[in-house]
Amino acid sequence: MASLFAAITDWDNLWRAYRLAARGKRRKDSAAAFEQALADRLIALQSALRTRSYRPGAYRHFFIHEPKRRKISAAPFVDRVVHHALCNVIEPICEAGFIAHSYANRRGKGTHRAVDRLQELARRHRYVLRADIVQHFPSLDHSLLRAKLARLIEDEEVLWLVDSILASGVGALTAEYTPVYFPGDDLLAACRPRGLPIGNLTSQFWSNVFLNDFDWFVQRELGCGAYVRYVDDFALFGDSKSRLAAWREAIIVRLARERLTIHEAQTQVLPTRCGIPWLGFVVYPASRLLKRRNALNFTRRLARNLGDYQAGKLSFGELDASVQGWINHVRYADTWGLREHVFASHPIPKRSA
Repeated sequence: MASLFAAITDWDNLWRAYRLAARGKRRKDSAAAFEQALADRLIALQSALRTRSYRPGAYRHFFIHEPKRRKISAAPFVDRVVHHALCNVIEPICEAGFIAHSYANRRGKGTHRAVDRLQELARRHRYVLRADIVQHFPSLDHSLLRAKLARLIEDEEVLWLVDSILASGVGALTAEYTPVYFPGDDLLAACRPRGLPIGNLTSQFWSNVFLNDFDWFVQRELGCGAYVRYVDDFALFGDSKSRLAAWREAIIVRLARERLTIHEAQTQVLPTRCGIPWLGFVVYPASRLLKRRNALNFTRRLARNLGDYQAGKLSFGELDASVQGWINHVRYADTWGLREHVFASHPIPKRSA
C-alpha cells in the first residue's frame, strides 16, 4: 500500500496542485514564470520533496484594511503548489472527523451557509452566546497543532513536510500577537512557536484541525447541538440563560487548554430577537441586515474604482467583477433598497479620452 507521502509527491497530484495554485493567478508574474518550464519545475519539486531537500521560501508580507487591518503573508508560488499537494491528500483524512456545522474553508460550506445555519438556530431558540477568539491565527500554537495532526497522520515523511511548512511561518505574525500566560506557564512560554500566516491554504485548513477538539467539546461534553462555527467566530444557542452562562465559563477554561482566549467582555448571553452580529451581517430570526461598516467600505471602494475606471486605470471587466462580488455577498440579506441607493448615487462615468 502506497504511503501518504508517496501520494503527495505523485506526479498527477503535483500537476493537480499546480492547476489549483494557478487558478485565477495565471497572469501573475510568479505563476507565469513557473509555467514557462512547467514540467521541469514539477520534476525538480518532486525530487526535492522525495529527497527531503525541499525548503520553503520567504513570504511577502502586506496589510489589508477591510473589513479590519490584517497582515497577509504570500508564499512563493512553488510553495503554494506544495500546500495544495499536501492538502489534496491529508484534508479528506481530517475532514472525516470534523463536525457538520463548522463552515469555513470546507467544500459545500462557506459564509452564506453559516449565516443560514445561524438564522435557523435563532428561529428555534430564545438566547444566544456568541464569541470570537482573540488574535486567532497569531495565537495558534505549533506544538499543539503538530500533536493534533500526528494523531491523524502516522506517516513520518508527511509530518516532516508539515514541520517544514510550520517552521517557515514562525515569526510571521509575532508583531500581531499579544503574549498571554496560561496556568503553569513559565517565562519561556512567550518563546513557544506560534502563528499561522494568513493567506496560506494550509493555515485555513489547519485552523479547522486546531479547533476540531473544541467543536466536539461543545457538542459532546457541553451537550450543545445548537452550535455553529466559522473560523474563530462561534455561537451556542439555547432556551436557558443560566445554562448558556455556565457554558461561557466552561468555554473559557477549555480554550485555555488550547492556549486561546475569547473577547470576554463582548461574550454575553443575549436574546436572539435582538439581532446577532455574524460574518458581516446582523441576523434576526426573521430577517438579515448588512452591517453598516460593510456598506460604507464598499461605497468608498466603489467610488475609488469608478475614479480609476474613468482615468483608464481599471477595465470595465475589473470594475464589474468587484461590483458583482459585493452584490453576490449582500443579496443574502435584506439589501434591495441599499443596493438601489448605492448604485443610483454612483453612476458609471464616461472614460477619459
